[in-house]
Amino acid sequence: MIKINQTASFAFEDILFCFALESEAAEVFKENNVVFTGIGKVNAAYELTKAIQKKKPSIIINLGSAGSSCFQKGEVICCTQFMQRDMDVRGLGFAQYETPLSGLPTVLKYGLLMDNLQEGICGTGDNFEMEHCSDAYNVVDMEAYALAMIAMKENIPFLCLKYISDGADDNAAEDWTVQVHKAAIAYGKLLGLI
Repeated sequence: MIKINQTASFAFEDILFCFALESEAAEVFKENNVVFTGIGKVNAAYELTKAIQKKKPSIIINLGSAGSSCFQKGEVICCTQFMQRDMDVRGLGFAQYETPLSGLPTVLKYGLLMDNLQEGICGTGDNFEMEHCSDAYNVVDMEAYALAMIAMKENIPFLCLKYISDGADDNAAEDWTVQVHKAAIAYGKLLGLI
């Protein structure tokens, strides 16, 4: 059983753990219900949709690495708000980050809060951000927006935890390579798996 907060807890067999890469899960999650989506919003959307149809989870827990210039490397941040940081249709009169004609707000607010974790706003995009300078979001990744949107549309509770692997700066690639392997251990301890 995983206790998320004062009002929500879930049995392990009801949880779909969602990672982009196997290296983010390592051996810690091998006994659990896991989907590896691959990198990027399209891969994430496709693989999660297939997994939902097959596994019918009671909750989706997205775990993965992310960059941040606001939080420290090694921290786990709970993201409850999401935006597409690479969505830019301002040339047609839409707000930056707004998905035109979708009926969705610029900032998608969907996700559970986990007790004792700091809360973040995740900017998802199909690039590895190395020059983060936006005040609109304080965590960067490449999949979470798509996962949160699908969970919301399917009315499945969603928990998004991001292990800060790098500073989303000019050292990001080098930092990520070193830190990504530490994510699974941090998640395993936090969720009571190790």
